[in-house]
Amino acid sequence: MSGIKFPRTSNIQFFGSLFLAGLVALLFGSASRLASDKAFRLSVTRHHISIDGRDVEYLAKTGYLTVKDKADQPFAHIYYTAYTADSIRNPNRPITFVFNGGPGSASIWLHMGAFGPVRVDGKNGLRNNPHTWLGFTDLVFIDPVGTGYSKPAEGIEAKRFFGYKADVQIIAAFIKLYLDEHHRQASPKFIAGESYGALRAVGLADYLKDSLQVKLAGLTLISPALDYKLISFRKGNDLPFAYYLPSYALTAHYHQRLSPKLQKLSAAQLQTRAEAFSKGVYAEFIRSGSTATADIIDSLHYFTGLDKALLTTLNGRITDGQFTSALLSADGRKIGTFDSRAIGNDLNIDPSETAIRGTFTKAFGDYVRSGLKYENSQPYLATAAVGNWNYGPDVTKGYLDVSATLEKVIRNQPELQVKVVVGDYDLATPSATTAKVIGGLKLDASQRERVSVDRYPAGHMIYLNDQANAGFAANGKVFYKKASKTS
Repeated sequence: MSGIKFPRTSNIQFFGSLFLAGLVALLFGSASRLASDKAFRLSVTRHHISIDGRDVEYLAKTGYLTVKDKADQPFAHIYYTAYTADSIRNPNRPITFVFNGGPGSASIWLHMGAFGPVRVDGKNGLRNNPHTWLGFTDLVFIDPVGTGYSKPAEGIEAKRFFGYKADVQIIAAFIKLYLDEHHRQASPKFIAGESYGALRAVGLADYLKDSLQVKLAGLTLISPALDYKLISFRKGNDLPFAYYLPSYALTAHYHQRLSPKLQKLSAAQLQTRAEAFSKGVYAEFIRSGSTATADIIDSLHYFTGLDKALLTTLNGRITDGQFTSALLSADGRKIGTFDSRAIGNDLNIDPSETAIRGTFTKAFGDYVRSGLKYENSQPYLATAAVGNWNYGPDVTKGYLDVSATLEKVIRNQPELQVKVVVGDYDLATPSATTAKVIGGLKLDASQRERVSVDRYPAGHMIYLNDQANAGFAANGKVFYKKASKTS
């Protein structure tokens, strides 16, 4: 991957109406060979949307950007969708590169659920997004190689991209190339990533500055998986048990499974009590490796609502899968992992995932064809199998942990602002695991001031809740204003 080249132009053919030129075709490199395939024709369309009471005109571009290797040969074709608000005349307008996680996830979830100008509406298909971030930043949504329409160039094996370091480097190559081609080097530059995408974002902040001399103004880390040993229930790793407990308590509270005394508490009040137990007595019990006492079982029942006999069988140690299957088992139902408020009757399926997957994929396909006028004969992979992902040298004792890298970029990039976003009902990356990482960073007072954490009454994909999405966008606007001034 170190052999990636960063040419000033890419081998794409550009078709569409742009500025005053009417129909313009710009040929780069070997574009003539690729132009025979409609998929390699960059589609450009114009749109407008009302944002905060003002009419904003914007340009949408979607298609491939090709990254080349040292020999000037195609290495990867990265599919992206970009939105530029050309009616907002501001030479210092921010630009944000956005992606989801996985690894193996395309960017449609953040694209069509939160940031983009068009949002999936479960009832009516698609609608304009009143909370799009386009009001304060231009947007570029990236599908990593192997997801969406992105793919290796001919003759390049896909597995070369399936690793933490390789993934960071190819996305960095795309970002550098996009900035150069669109003359955005002077713009305040932001990255937003969700879940594993937050890991990628941290790695990119480090790699872009150290290797490509690209400095970022801000990172938005959404439901981040920053330290895998805190979220991986594996034999020999007991750390997750205590960090998951506060989220179990909030979930049981939501589903009315706690005692009347606890049900009367607000979510914030319950969180405080559950965290006190999980960080104190329960954490000490977990560290001891001992058999659960009656007091431990009683306390776990108190905070989780689970049956005492089950808790005893589990020796006071409850995995996420055991909790989601057990909480409503008496009713023959299961709750979600990505959003523990979701309920399903199929005990083998996560109801919070199945509720959105088909809806988003179909809506995105319709939108790309009808709204963005883009054609591609290959299937769009919203999620993809990426084989044995190579976590490389960043793995510590078997778990990927980017906390040291995050600490480094905050220390070494004094203008970088970091926004962390968590959901109360996220059992994939519970908020306490994020709090542990952020709280453990060795930062001085001024450095810590550049890191802020927002909580929402939502799941892993916090933006799927309309109210949370509105707050997410409003807080994002404030964050960008601050970060753009300091960059």
